[in-house]
Amino acid sequence: MDLPVEERTVVVTNPQGLHARPAELFARLALKFDSDIEVIRESLRVDAKSILHVLTLGAVQGTELVLHARGADAKQALEALARLVGNDFVADEKLSQESPS
Repeated sequence: MDLPVEERTVVVTNPQGLHARPAELFARLALKFDSDIEVIRESLRVDAKSILHVLTLGAVQGTELVLHARGADAKQALEALARLVGNDFVADEKLSQESPS
């Protein structure tokens, strides 16, 4: 059985790049999906579900990354991850749960 494959290109817009906190949010979100998810920067291809692997990309502001997913929920996974990158690594759930202080 061939599993669906999805691919999407994103650009890191966060001024601090993909440092520890964004990498942790990214990997935690990727873990919520059953699909195999990889992040590709040039010739480097890493497991999106591993914070350490994501950090090895050294993605600074302006870095283009290709998100690649294979599995039943591949499309949903890439939509969610692309949204996270596009929102400068502010999780949607976090925005909706925060109350004004």
